[in-house]
Amino acid sequence: MEVNFTKSKFLGSFRQLTREKWQLGATIFTGKLLGLGLAIIAMMTLPGLISTSAHAADTYTAHETALMNTANTIWTLVAAFLVFGMQAGFVMLEAGFARKRETVNILMECIFDTCLCGILFWAVGYAFMFGSGNGFIGWGGADGKNWFFLQNTPLTYGTTGIPVLAHWIFQYAFADTCSTIVSGAMIGRTSFRGDILYSIGITGFIYPILGHWAWGPDGWLVAKGFLDFAGSTVVHTIGGVASLVGAMVLGPRLGRIFARDGGGMPAPHNLTIAAVGGFLLWFGWYGFNPGSTLSAMDGQGIGRVAANTTLAACAGGIVAMYLGLWFGSTKGKFDVGFTVNGFLAGLVAITASCYWVSPLGAILLGAISGVIVYYGTQLLEYLRIDDPVGAVPVHGLNGIWGTLSIGFFACGKYGVTGPTGPDDSHPITGLFYGGGTGQLVNQLIGSASITFATFAIAGIMMFVIGKLPYPWKLRVEEHGELMKGGIDVFEHGTSAYPDQDDEDVSLSGLFEPTTTTV
Repeated sequence: MEVNFTKSKFLGSFRQLTREKWQLGATIFTGKLLGLGLAIIAMMTLPGLISTSAHAADTYTAHETALMNTANTIWTLVAAFLVFGMQAGFVMLEAGFARKRETVNILMECIFDTCLCGILFWAVGYAFMFGSGNGFIGWGGADGKNWFFLQNTPLTYGTTGIPVLAHWIFQYAFADTCSTIVSGAMIGRTSFRGDILYSIGITGFIYPILGHWAWGPDGWLVAKGFLDFAGSTVVHTIGGVASLVGAMVLGPRLGRIFARDGGGMPAPHNLTIAAVGGFLLWFGWYGFNPGSTLSAMDGQGIGRVAANTTLAACAGGIVAMYLGLWFGSTKGKFDVGFTVNGFLAGLVAITASCYWVSPLGAILLGAISGVIVYYGTQLLEYLRIDDPVGAVPVHGLNGIWGTLSIGFFACGKYGVTGPTGPDDSHPITGLFYGGGTGQLVNQLIGSASITFATFAIAGIMMFVIGKLPYPWKLRVEEHGELMKGGIDVFEHGTSAYPDQDDEDVSLSGLFEPTTTTV
């Protein structure tokens, strides 16, 4: 009786503790949602209280202008925080799709890249990307003073009315995303010191300098009429192409047997956290795309961008899932990996065009992205390029497609966004809506220029790092890749699952064919 009483008392206490934890968690979560909801309500209400005209900025009083700038700043910061939260999604997605022995290495690379990116984007990246200069590189203001280390910057960025520091943190989150993409295709065989070196090159120089071409105040692609609303080219193509170069220079993981040789992609070690990571990325994309308006005054634009983002993701996920079901190595099975990468491909593709397409256009271009990610994955497997998470087809190939899609699907109704609202006096029109090939040619020139420049510069950088002596060389030592515990223990001295048995490190056990292809 005494034992039963003690057990009953313990279970009662456990249930009470669990209930309290759930109540606390629900309270915190509800509070966050209420805070976010109030901020959004305020931003959506202010435009109606002030004005809706995009052509009458000189009629606003100083008080009205201050209110609009405040609302725009709040919106930009909320979006920045959502984009920054995508780092949690990247960590979970990459770790889930990889093997157990690579998990700690992924965590450390993503965490360190985030810290390193902040310092580099403060020191040189922001000036290179958003400072005035020439068509190929920026460095500072029109007064000739440089913006390095965020010195000599004005109080607000351009005509946005947003403080430079608020604009910096939004763009820092974008730069961090580009850097994180690159690590996905290089999992399991990149030395940590090598990761530091290529991250410096991409975050400090390649991303901001090439990004200046498309987004800088005097970028040469901007002058030609090239459009990339939220970064299909600037963020995703640069990250995806650099991923491809890194995977090619590194070569496959030891023991990797490709499908054409009778093998297949090693099984993901935890599809649960991979899928949750994918959803976190989708959630963060609502800062990525709608936040790129930089304007809470453009309520119609924000709503349209959010809806298009959602529809493209849905279409991409469904198409990729069915292609895997019908034609993949998992024929007859519904593949989680292809479905997750399918909706991520749709998100990447819609990123460039989300402001200018209709909902139907978003669904169509998202569906095409699902086709691209499926066959792009098969192409890499055929070429014997080891990309553990599908970074190249998701970000590289669909970044290119998303950029070109503006030239096809821009519906001819929408122009540009701005701090006081939209200006649709000069709408963007694609080929399928009677706009001819002009915009398509602009998109093709811009995408090709940045794609080839990234491939060449990143290729040289990766090749040089690959030739450095140990421990700074790009690829980890062979014994570090094969030892018990793998790269996690070799580089970081620990395992993500120290209480579980280590994986069999024999080459025959590392790469068994699997029913899940990512």
